[in-house]
Amino acid sequence: MVTIIVPTYNEEENILKLQKNIDKLNGDFEVIFSDGFSTDKTFDLIKIGQFRKKIRETSYRSNQMNMAYNYAKGDYIWFVHADCIVHENSVLAIESSEADIGCFKLKFDCEKLMLKIIAYNSNKRVRKRNIAFGDQGIFIKKEIFSQLHGYKPIPLMEDYDLSIRVSEMGIKIRQINLPIITSARRFLDKGIYKTMIKMQILQYRFRRGDDIYKIHSDYNK
Repeated sequence: MVTIIVPTYNEEENILKLQKNIDKLNGDFEVIFSDGFSTDKTFDLIKIGQFRKKIRETSYRSNQMNMAYNYAKGDYIWFVHADCIVHENSVLAIESSEADIGCFKLKFDCEKLMLKIIAYNSNKRVRKRNIAFGDQGIFIKKEIFSQLHGYKPIPLMEDYDLSIRVSEMGIKIRQINLPIITSARRFLDKGIYKTMIKMQILQYRFRRGDDIYKIHSDYNK
């Protein structure tokens, strides 16, 4: 079984669409929504049931995902952002992959050429540098995630850090040939080129060891 973990924070515009998307998935799975104390209607709009759970116990995406992991029953843990749309056969692909860790092929919900180039380079980064980001739908065997002691409790780039630690263990990230469609809203709101350059600078600062809380603050400006 696959446990889908969805960290949420003020996603009332996307959360119903994602739930309808998840309802169409094939395979054996459960869903845990981990809310970071949203100030809008996100938490109220999350439906629960036999294989659906919602919790509201901590803040910051890394902590939210780690907390949800404590409730997970699946052999695989699949982290899905609330503004993503996933392929209906994604769970089946994860179950049959036999990968220790993997992700999907990023695609933006916008057809602008520059965003297509950014998505292409993001997918290439997985193959060439063994680095996957959260909007690519990272999945990982529960036992491996446990060995890594989960995500590092930092406010940003927990996915980048996880990839680095996975690489240090000598584990290859497997990229599944199915799309995961993610929102281009940050690029469109802040400017595509400006956002792209800013993210490259922040990633460099993270690798250099700068204070992660200052990086987080600058990311949100």
